[in-house]
Amino acid sequence: VKKNLIIIHKKLHTSCNVFVSCACVSLSVFDRPWRTIEWGTGKTANLLYLKTYKPQAEGRQLRILLHGPVGAGKSSFINSVSSALKGRICTLALVDNTSHDSFTTTYLTYNIQKDKPGTFYPFVFNDIRGLDPQKGVLVDDIELALMGHVKEGYMFNPGCKLSEGNEFYNKSPTDNDKVHVLVCVVPAHTLSSMNDKTVWEIRDVRMKASRLGESRDQIVAFFL
Repeated sequence: VKKNLIIIHKKLHTSCNVFVSCACVSLSVFDRPWRTIEWGTGKTANLLYLKTYKPQAEGRQLRILLHGPVGAGKSSFINSVSSALKGRICTLALVDNTSHDSFTTTYLTYNIQKDKPGTFYPFVFNDIRGLDPQKGVLVDDIELALMGHVKEGYMFNPGCKLSEGNEFYNKSPTDNDKVHVLVCVVPAHTLSSMNDKTVWEIRDVRMKASRLGESRDQIVAFFL
């Protein structure tokens, strides 16, 4: 382990003189990376597959719904995918890791633009309010989103689910409105201490999605 000394100069201005104070800070750095990643040819092949992917049916798109506990990183995952495809840091979804409440409160759809302006990848991401024992999204609302009944911009109400009479209720969802891939994002550093109610809700969402996949022409995958 190497030791680096950084000299921090702090100038204090007064009406007559300028005083300079110095502080020594010792930083520890590793002499080798803590993790070595072997990308190989797999990364290039995967990126090429995504960039050239086309649904079998013309005009179809894959809808990917992200759900999970509050602060798990659902919005950050969307930004990571966009950054990987573009080869630079991108921010599609706003994030906030300083609050204990869900930063995302509405049903939002994110399209990732290709290199050519006006062209987009044939898959979209949907971000929703996080799961939380007090102020989280309702499992019933997640089920409605899976079936395509939730319109863009709907603000989730932790107290009651979306009703058919609501202006944001989609009575006749198309295949593109329905969710095809369900992604569960969980925080690895708090997984062992996750609230029991949240764990139960994650399992409940998975069971509901599984039944939907069996009962209709809809593909639902799970990633945890």
